[in-house]
Amino acid sequence: MLKFKLLKDFARKHPDAADPLMRWAEFVEKIEWKSHAELKQAFPSADYVGNDRYVFNISGNKFRLVTIVVVFQGFLYIRFVGTHAEYDKIKDIKNI
Repeated sequence: MLKFKLLKDFARKHPDAADPLMRWAEFVEKIEWKSHAELKQAFPSADYVGNDRYVFNISGNKFRLVTIVVVFQGFLYIRFVGTHAEYDKIKDIKNI
């Protein structure tokens, strides 16, 4: 479900992201969302940006996590993890 290596590699470069990312990962691994509403209930600050992509704010919005979420199949795929500044440079978030 999750690419822990991607999260761990990012956390090595940004140690202050390690705990928040691991807490997020542990939480989402246990959840089986049946609807987008359930996802939003669990993560009210998550933004749907189109094309099955959701943006999660990590550590008070210091970091951003872009995922593909297909709730009816129980599928979550991490497409990007980075600082807010790195996220702001993405030109086409719907196709990342």
